[in-house]
Amino acid sequence: MDMSKNPGLKYQFGLYSLEPAEARLTRQDEEIRLSPRLLKLLTELVKNSPHMCTHDDLLAAVWPDVKVELSNITVGVGKLKNIIPKNYIQTVPGHGYRFVEKVTVLTATALQHSDTATSDSAPIAPPVGALPLNSPFYIERLIDAEFHAAITRGDSFALVKGARQVGKTSLLARGLESARRSGARVVLTDFQKLTEDACSSLKKFLRALAESIADSLELDSPAAWNDRVSTTTNLERYLRHDVLERVEGRLIWGLDETDRVFGYAYRNDVFGLFRSWHNARALDPDGPWSRLTLALAYATEAHLFLTNLNQSPFNVGTRLVLEDLALQQVMELNRRYGSLLNEAEAAEYFGLLGGHPYLAHYGLYFMKTHNLGLPGFNALADSENGPFGDHLRHILQLLRTDPGLKESVQKMLKGGAGLGMDEFHRLRSAGILTGNLPRDAHFRCKLYENYMKRQDELK
Repeated sequence: MDMSKNPGLKYQFGLYSLEPAEARLTRQDEEIRLSPRLLKLLTELVKNSPHMCTHDDLLAAVWPDVKVELSNITVGVGKLKNIIPKNYIQTVPGHGYRFVEKVTVLTATALQHSDTATSDSAPIAPPVGALPLNSPFYIERLIDAEFHAAITRGDSFALVKGARQVGKTSLLARGLESARRSGARVVLTDFQKLTEDACSSLKKFLRALAESIADSLELDSPAAWNDRVSTTTNLERYLRHDVLERVEGRLIWGLDETDRVFGYAYRNDVFGLFRSWHNARALDPDGPWSRLTLALAYATEAHLFLTNLNQSPFNVGTRLVLEDLALQQVMELNRRYGSLLNEAEAAEYFGLLGGHPYLAHYGLYFMKTHNLGLPGFNALADSENGPFGDHLRHILQLLRTDPGLKESVQKMLKGGAGLGMDEFHRLRSAGILTGNLPRDAHFRCKLYENYMKRQDELK
């Protein structure tokens, strides 16, 4: 039985939904018109994901009643790449095509409860930290496709900058998973997991990076390093000879919480080394460095810490900024939680929390699990014992331990007069402010402003 003809079958990938039996493709509920052949071609690729569809497979499935040339497939795939993100479909030269974006299949039973995690009987995990890869509450943004494309192209760097709790780790995880599905080898290093001892010197730090690579790729641990050359040279030699020459295909190295490195005196040595690999690609396009992509997630403005921008990796490669959710995306999140709010209430909810991903997620989770309406939620939102009490106290504690940030917030509460560029960048990286320049800076959400205005120590 051809499962794609099952009247209750629905494929979801990215912002798209495909219902083959209904001959229907939608993007966020907006229908996209496709010819019958093009719809069938997309269906074959999607339903067989992540496996490759050979040219013969596609000819037999899409053109069973007529003899056509391979060019028909090429033209059809080209048209699809103009409709959905290009990086969703991978070309396997000489063989066929592979749909590499993550596909979720919903059966008729699942579709009766399309908001699976919002069922009254199903427990919902609190949205704290990175969202699991299979979470129905992950909301894609335009940057998702750009980030995936940078990794698929094999750019030297895919840089994602964003404020605290904007969703950088969740985005990084999905980019790395997409790379795995396309056949690349993947390493993930979370700098927050490195011990203080591992970060106590440049030698220990780079050695820890080498161990992280070896563990992820199941390679032998690096041998004793040569003390007659620099520590950075030791890591470079290890990566080139013991990793890139042994691992076939592309290597994607994800680096999360990169901001931690900015706090150490050896930061220029580390980031200068990373930048040198980008330069090596230009000098030797067919060399091993061309197969390495570094995907960095960070919040802090790099230029505040790096003394030589010509040795910085933060101004090369693909540079992306992850922003908060838009109103329509918060409304979509509300729908996935079971439409707890009507349209007017969703707009009011957005007015309080803005598009802050964590707050928007957790607020809906709190209302869902506490059977609470918007008026009851609003009454608790900025209180010490409310849903965001721990979160708000954490911000206040951050300000208490950093007199400079505290003084900057006090300026904002008085209208923002005198706020300097460095102060603005620090508050924006901390996720407290938003805006492009000090003159248009404002609190990231009304909740923050309301809470801070009530704190005597900030007056």
